[in-house]
Amino acid sequence: MNSRIRRRIVLAASALATTAVTGALPLAARAQTGGKPKVALVMKSLANEFFLTMETGAKDYQKHNASQFDLITNGIKNETDTAAQIQIVEQMIVSKVDAIVLAPADSKALVPVVKKAVDAGIIVVNIDNKLDADVLKSKDLNVPFVGPDNRKGARLVGDYLAKRLKSGDQVGIVEGVSTTTNAQQRTAGFKDAMQAVGAKIVSTQSGEWEIDKGNAVASAMLNEYPDLKALLCGNDNMAIGAVSAVRAAGKQGKVYVVGYDNIDAIKPMLKDGRVLATADQFAAKQAVFGIDTALKALKEHKKQSELSGIVETPVVLVTK
Repeated sequence: MNSRIRRRIVLAASALATTAVTGALPLAARAQTGGKPKVALVMKSLANEFFLTMETGAKDYQKHNASQFDLITNGIKNETDTAAQIQIVEQMIVSKVDAIVLAPADSKALVPVVKKAVDAGIIVVNIDNKLDADVLKSKDLNVPFVGPDNRKGARLVGDYLAKRLKSGDQVGIVEGVSTTTNAQQRTAGFKDAMQAVGAKIVSTQSGEWEIDKGNAVASAMLNEYPDLKALLCGNDNMAIGAVSAVRAAGKQGKVYVVGYDNIDAIKPMLKDGRVLATADQFAAKQAVFGIDTALKALKEHKKQSELSGIVETPVVLVTK
């Protein structure tokens, strides 16, 4: 009876993941060991509220399925500290985890250590930010990706903003870390929307996913382009920085700001109009879907070479 109860007590978000990814949960531990598989969730900066939400969702999910797997969570301090994230993955290899669910800080630089993990017999699942397809191919690696269509999500946000713009209006894009696929795809989605309405993108610069750097980039754009009508930010942290820049420039109500992630800190700004829109890509669901994908591979005794494909997670427009 207790086992049945545990099977029912899961996160609401994970209920959808169960059907979409695995078909049935919880998964049994691997028969050949008779023990629980150990899964490592390796994220980007835990200073970013988005990844704290992801970590919390993963921990809650494991708590309600404690008999099925053990979980280790880890993240880096700064979004750009790729070397530290590589070191974390190497530590997980030494620790002999059974699976790594990775949100890479860099789409290319993490591939060699992923290869190292796979060579050690560890199942690797990619979430949030997609590893570079060409680099994976050069290493002859199959790594399933679990995450949203970032271009589509950014297009949703951009289209909402576009309703308030006219042809020729100047806008700036505050991009995430430029070497990451999700930053590139969000910028592409923003560009799609701006081009459709005829807005002029006068500047695209990296705010490296961070509040302070987003603020500095937005401030520079506002200074260089006094007629700027909007700042399209690749995540909510940078949008928060942009809001401060707009206020400091005395342009509240004159420059629109949009973001991406729907973190709690952005919600008061959506409510009072300082931020026009954002996108929710459901951090907790990404973690749960990724863990499920790894556990399913372990249960079915699959090799990494037998894994492939994309499990698309939801992304929705969020406004006031």
